[in-house]
Amino acid sequence: MSSNTPSEMQEPSIDTDKLSYEIFSILESKFLFGYDDNQKLWIPKPISPPASEPMVQPGDENSFPAIKNQRGKICILSIDSGGMKGILCGKALAYLEKALKSKSGNPNARVADYFDVAAGSSVGGIFTAMLFATRDNNQPIFTAEETWRFLADNGKRIYRSGAGKNGGILKKILKNGSTGSSSNGMEKAMKEAFTAGRRSLTLKDTLKPVLIPCYDLSSTAPFLFSRADALETDSFDFPLWEVCRATSAEPGLSGPVLMQSVDGQTKCVAVDGGLAMSNPTVAAITHVLHNKQEFPFVRGVEDLLVLSLGTGQLLEVSYEYEQVKTWRLKDWAKPMARISGDGSADSVDQTVAMAFQQCRSSNYVRIQANGSSLGRCGPNVDTDPSPSNVKLLMEIGEEMLKQKNVESILFGGKRISEESNMEKLDWFAGELVLEHQRRSCRIAPTVAFKQPSPKIN
Repeated sequence: MSSNTPSEMQEPSIDTDKLSYEIFSILESKFLFGYDDNQKLWIPKPISPPASEPMVQPGDENSFPAIKNQRGKICILSIDSGGMKGILCGKALAYLEKALKSKSGNPNARVADYFDVAAGSSVGGIFTAMLFATRDNNQPIFTAEETWRFLADNGKRIYRSGAGKNGGILKKILKNGSTGSSSNGMEKAMKEAFTAGRRSLTLKDTLKPVLIPCYDLSSTAPFLFSRADALETDSFDFPLWEVCRATSAEPGLSGPVLMQSVDGQTKCVAVDGGLAMSNPTVAAITHVLHNKQEFPFVRGVEDLLVLSLGTGQLLEVSYEYEQVKTWRLKDWAKPMARISGDGSADSVDQTVAMAFQQCRSSNYVRIQANGSSLGRCGPNVDTDPSPSNVKLLMEIGEEMLKQKNVESILFGGKRISEESNMEKLDWFAGELVLEHQRRSCRIAPTVAFKQPSPKIN
């Protein structure tokens, strides 16, 4: 009696696999997901390895027969809120994109080529839109390097200058209640970034699923701007510049944003997405696990590959008891917001880390600064656009890459990894490239993105 398994006894031919793939795609789009001929699913073109580096070697356990029936992993990017400290996330993104170019052998590789879903809050939301927005439905508008440079160059337009040692912008606002010029500067910067000719780009003008939160004062609940929802109906499609303006509208620094969808049917009064979710990783994971239309084969976190970028928690002034015991409400306002945001982000990190470790998966990486030998930043580090603060944050960002990575562990708090943040990003880039190379060998598509209906001129 042969010991071969049924799959070994009758291995499908390439032609059979191709036919099965085509039949599966038709059934999937027409019956399983309910799409008609007017709205198509898009199966991304696999990213091939350079000719000098074959994807698999003869006899390798990862050869075609071994991986063609795998479900694959959905690649998720999450970027925290953090104001000017977003420069740290931008530095990590720039390093990651450089690593992707090196490991793929493609000098034009972009972050959007390798991630399937991206979520970002506040400045993280702006970065998400920058990395995935497109004017030609082909290439993203911005490179990863341009994210932190955009913040460094436009910080004075987004956060009014003058956030110095003595309270700066917050002190001025408490004195006269003015946020107008900051709002106007931010609005102008966002419009310039997300327009195509005379047309404002919308959530539909993104290459992959994106999730960007705000807090809706009119419904007193978080609101999540989502590409998937925008593709379903114009009632959830919004101009990207307004989405970015909304998610970064920090109370006290800029006014709330009165928004409405492109068809005018949905309205909200939006403020800072960091208030709703300073770390949007869980929102991105939940979106993938429940979105069977675009991610049909995902069962749990074991089918995910997640990179979460934070903005650091140990960079600011500490407070002694004698200093804070006489504080009044206005003195507590900014520290309380920061404590709440940092605590929320850390709780999400712990929760996600526990979920991955519970299923014995190491496919979750969190990158952020764990302290700095450059000395402490000022209390307004996240709203200070001055050249000196920008320079300091750039230096901290470079130092962060060299620091040992800090991991959250199951029921054990945190530990210092043996690897640096730079080494973690190198490893993650390699996993992204490998995952997308393997997709060319699988019978069924790992993802099947919804696409917007053709525009009628």
